[in-house]
Amino acid sequence: MPEGAISIDYVMEKASGPHFSGLRIDGAASSPSASAVADVNAPKQPFVIGVSGGTASGKTTVCDMIIQQLHDHRVVLVNQDSFYRGLTPEESKRVHEYNFDHPDAFDTEQLLDCIKTLKSGQSYQVPIYDFKNHRRCSDSFRQVNASDVIILEGILVFHDQRVRNLMNLKIFVDTDADVRLARRIRRDTVERGRDVNSVLEQYAKFVKPAFDDFVLPSKKYADVIIPRGGDNHVAIDLIVQHIHTKLGQHDLCKIYPHVYVIQSTFQIRGMHTLIRDREISKHDFVFYSDRLIRLVVEHGLGHLPFTEKQVVTPTASLYTGVDFCKKLCGVSIVRSGESMENALRACCKGIKIGKILIHRDGDNGKQLIYEKLPKDISERHVLLLDPVLATGNSANQAIELLIQKGVPESHIIFLNLISAPEGIHCVCKRFPSLKIVTSEIDVALNEEFRVIPGMGEFGDRYFGTDDDDDG
Repeated sequence: MPEGAISIDYVMEKASGPHFSGLRIDGAASSPSASAVADVNAPKQPFVIGVSGGTASGKTTVCDMIIQQLHDHRVVLVNQDSFYRGLTPEESKRVHEYNFDHPDAFDTEQLLDCIKTLKSGQSYQVPIYDFKNHRRCSDSFRQVNASDVIILEGILVFHDQRVRNLMNLKIFVDTDADVRLARRIRRDTVERGRDVNSVLEQYAKFVKPAFDDFVLPSKKYADVIIPRGGDNHVAIDLIVQHIHTKLGQHDLCKIYPHVYVIQSTFQIRGMHTLIRDREISKHDFVFYSDRLIRLVVEHGLGHLPFTEKQVVTPTASLYTGVDFCKKLCGVSIVRSGESMENALRACCKGIKIGKILIHRDGDNGKQLIYEKLPKDISERHVLLLDPVLATGNSANQAIELLIQKGVPESHIIFLNLISAPEGIHCVCKRFPSLKIVTSEIDVALNEEFRVIPGMGEFGDRYFGTDDDDDG
């Protein structure tokens, strides 16, 4: 089995349906500049799935089953067969000597252009190939629109590295050779008007050698291997669940694997609606902010290392569980970060909490005014607390200080209520091993470096020091 691939066999043992297509909704901006405004209006990147395997292995059946289960998303299927090169008159005369299973039989450059165009949010006219005459239909094309999911299916879609690099998920359908041969005979005689002898001759002369030379070696690039193709319903269910999860992720989580957004629910959205409302009372703002902070803290704790531990229950039974990380501390970026300390103390009894105060001089976040940290902080995992990640300048200053104190970058988890894309880019590019846990990623920063839609100056609203407070 290829390293890194998942064979789903242990779990249990011609796309014909309608494929939903259309343009994506707008994505999030990455900066408050004019170019960022253009990014807001750009379509989100679709999720590209490659499905490969030997001839008649059940690739199309697998694709159809995935499409049917992704009924709430717009999905398009692109067949590599559509990009066969048309035969010249001389090649057509010796068609039985032509190897249709060799990489050179396909127009890979046009296939690349097709997938890149669809990924950019534009539609593409896919050629239609006539399998009986072995040439493309010159006057007709299949219009394929940009969609949430693009499935690229074919025997050699993993052969070219440039094509593989465009994929988010690579699936190899692994089916017994005898089953594949029987299916190919039935398909080519019924659908493509060929006789059995010619099918068997072509299989022995071209198909099987090409499978051994090109298709089977590409199996090592697969992320998931599905034995028995469309008969493996459990494998397909797991793949669809994975795709649903990825489609639900913010685009930045796909770029930065250490950025985590807690799963949104109506409860979480409702609490965000309340704390973002400028008319909410201070009491309610604090109450619902505390609830959200507690969720973020608990999610952040889930990313700490755990060790296995066995205990004896009151029924004298043995229970195998986990033991919490012992070496842990919190560090709040004063003063907004202090609003998160109570939630951390409620989750971690007796936890040490340090403080870092950074003076913002025009929001460059460079001058450190005060720090008080545990003396053994270099031996601890650190939960860095700040409810709003905006530009990322102050966060970078605080993280740099922790690293100077000997804390490994990978031992820092930065907890926020909301984050701006600019701040995530700023922090993750400088500290790629650090984890960020947030409850929502907002749209962008405005010209005043405020998060939008945001929730205003969090510290003033939480501690009751905003200008509008009459108390």
